[in-house]
Amino acid sequence: MKPKQDVQQGTLSLMVLKTLDVLGPLHGYGVARRIEQISGDLLSVNQGTLYPVLLKLEQEGAITSEWGPSENNRRARFYRLTAAGRKLLGAEKRTWEQTAAIIARFLTVKAEDLA
Repeated sequence: MKPKQDVQQGTLSLMVLKTLDVLGPLHGYGVARRIEQISGDLLSVNQGTLYPVLLKLEQEGAITSEWGPSENNRRARFYRLTAAGRKLLGAEKRTWEQTAAIIARFLTVKAEDLA
């Protein structure tokens, strides 16, 4: 079994937004576990990294939160995507798709392609 990788810098916001878009409101621990699950358990989400991202996204208006009971009846903060968050998700998705396409070109280039 491969060791889990940490989430690369700059990608966690996109993963949080997409997770909330697909699954609806989740508490922070749930967001972390779902990101790990979606990655096929190849990523590890550090709580010390996740909560500052959630706070930043909330301050930007991309997500909102409210307190409620978790599955085990503990008080937890549940995060929900906003309309502004959906717009941000679309913009971040396009940026990452462009970046991935550029990197893919570099990984497949051969000397004869440059002649």
